[in-house]
Amino acid sequence: MNKSFHVLVVDDDVRICKLLNHYLAREGYKVSTAANGEQMRRVFDHDVPDLVILDLMLPDEDGFTLAKELRTWSDVGIIMLTGKTAQVDKIVGLEIGADDYLTKPFDTRELLARVRSVLRRVSQFSRPRYEKNHPVAHFAGWTLNLSAHELISPIGDHVDLTNYEFHLLSALVLNANLVLDRDRILDLVGGRD
Repeated sequence: MNKSFHVLVVDDDVRICKLLNHYLAREGYKVSTAANGEQMRRVFDHDVPDLVILDLMLPDEDGFTLAKELRTWSDVGIIMLTGKTAQVDKIVGLEIGADDYLTKPFDTRELLARVRSVLRRVSQFSRPRYEKNHPVAHFAGWTLNLSAHELISPIGDHVDLTNYEFHLLSALVLNANLVLDRDRILDLVGGRD
């Protein structure tokens, strides 16, 4: 089962990257590493991971910024692994879209348990998949082109949508990892009229 999952470790500490690469690969995961945001993006350009283990303190962009960016075009699982132990950092990390937060130093067995937990949640649902360079969402065989305002059925038919239907569908697809109530949906779509 693990062999089908790709884990990306984003950390500028070479020792952490080597340790996690060795440990997770031994558990059957495909592992990639990146030392900064630019390298992380390159990995996504070639092979989209299922999970990102993300350090907060990186040399170019901090992990909060990268997690926010990921959430604009991806529903990948995110575990923040960092030396920042302040409660506010944990809360911010989880609020911007991380699935879990673990502080350094860490136990590799605990990290593995958290990796498995997040991957179970990510793979359990038919979650939308986004393409970074093209604002397109794929879900349950359907394709929603966010820039062209197009919906394409699983058999390739173009489905006509009103402007409101498009905005409603976009709001639901882009927030698929959230539990939305009526009021939040109305706020996302643009009004209560």
